Amino acid sequence: MEWRLPDLMLAKAVEDLPTGPVAYEAKWDGLRAIVSRNPVGTVEIRSRQGTLLNPGFPEIAAPARDLPPVILDGEIVIWHDGRLAFERLLRRLNRRPASVEAEVRSSPAHFVAFDLLRADGPDGDVARLPYRDRRARLEAVFAEQELQPPWTLCPMTLDRDEALSWMREWAPAGIEGVVAKRLTGVYQSGVRGWDKARVRHTSEALVGAVTGRVQAPSTLLLARQDEAGRLHFVGRTTVLSRQTAADVGRLLRLKAGGHPWRGRRFSAGWGSTETLDVQLVEPSMVVEVSVDISLDNSGRWRHPVRLERARPDLDGSDVQPFRPPAD
Repeated sequence: MEWRLPDLMLAKAVEDLPTGPVAYEAKWDGLRAIVSRNPVGTVEIRSRQGTLLNPGFPEIAAPARDLPPVILDGEIVIWHDGRLAFERLLRRLNRRPASVEAEVRSSPAHFVAFDLLRADGPDGDVARLPYRDRRARLEAVFAEQELQPPWTLCPMTLDRDEALSWMREWAPAGIEGVVAKRLTGVYQSGVRGWDKARVRHTSEALVGAVTGRVQAPSTLLLARQDEAGRLHFVGRTTVLSRQTAADVGRLLRLKAGGHPWRGRRFSAGWGSTETLDVQLVEPSMVVEVSVDISLDNSGRWRHPVRLERARPDLDGSDVQPFRPPAD
């Protein structure tokens, strides 16, 4: 019996954690994924976009064969040098088996489970249950199976003050923030029905072009789409390190066919007459950047933008729409 894997339920960004009858879960700096072990024994690890991740994370795929029939929602994380290292997750994507094996030896991955969507048996459609019941069933799976690493149960609390303390105390270890979920809420595939408060001030943008080689870019030209779907230039990153350039370059693709920026010229800097030599790429890769709030009158960031990391787990719907500042 094969199971159809659902679309993931998502979270929307909020400034403050909500109050009320909600559960608070730690949001780790990881790669969102579903782990499925169906009744016939097939194991699939799928990204939010549906990409099969088994080849990149064999240390999770192999022990998943020993799970009972389940569909788990969670995040893949890597702990390295005392903190969670998202950049090491990127090194597992689109790599040869020998390269993946080397990464597994140096930095093994774990799966942090925060939801149970399906289990074996006649009442196996767990996603239709309220969150409080799904969480109880998830905890029961961990207890009954005596699950150990690479499996980790995501911390959860009903105490808002405790959740806020996580954001203060666990940030150095790599916590992104806290996700709030209604206790009575069912799992809504593809819906942004949860709330997420972040620890630090970052933002997302699309990569529209690069300087240097696509496989190892020097800088990234960033973009956002307006409500009509037009692609607007919003800033350029500072020069990438060699390792970051290699990690990002593996995820970029030259744009085949028309590009909304084809024929456009970009200045090398404020007040400069020098133009950049750019390579246009498929404007679908999302990156997370550190920014300030200063914009010019065209809606671009005034000051240098620092790349935090590529986010292949996100898509264009996660990027704030382009809106020029009001006059």
